[in-house]
Amino acid sequence: QVELVESGGGSVQTGGSLRLSCAASGFTYSHFYYCMSWFRQAPGKNREGVAAVDPDGGTKYADSVKGRFTISRDNDKKTLSLEMNKLTPDDTAMYYCAAEWDRMCSRDSKNVRTWGQGTQVTVSS
Repeated sequence: QVELVESGGGSVQTGGSLRLSCAASGFTYSHFYYCMSWFRQAPGKNREGVAAVDPDGGTKYADSVKGRFTISRDNDKKTLSLEMNKLTPDDTAMYYCAAEWDRMCSRDSKNVRTWGQGTQVTVSS
């Protein structure tokens, strides 16, 4: 059974930082060697792709987080991370770790084959 488990969410004030982590279990090395992404969903809004990293380390970011968020992965440990800095209340959302179907990243929820259960990030002003 493949599973993605997130951790590291919490509550911070504007300007603060958080680091999210995602551990993949039940994945073989080849099954993890695909695009891995972070999505988020705020109440009343659609789920959006925040950041993605391909197996070779190439990254893509939503414009709203460029320069503030950094995504990284460890293929040997089968882990994914998201370093979030200069957080604002607009970053408040449930954050989800996701494995896409392709090695090339799309940040499109239609291309996700496995979702984590989510971790809440709340930023207060």
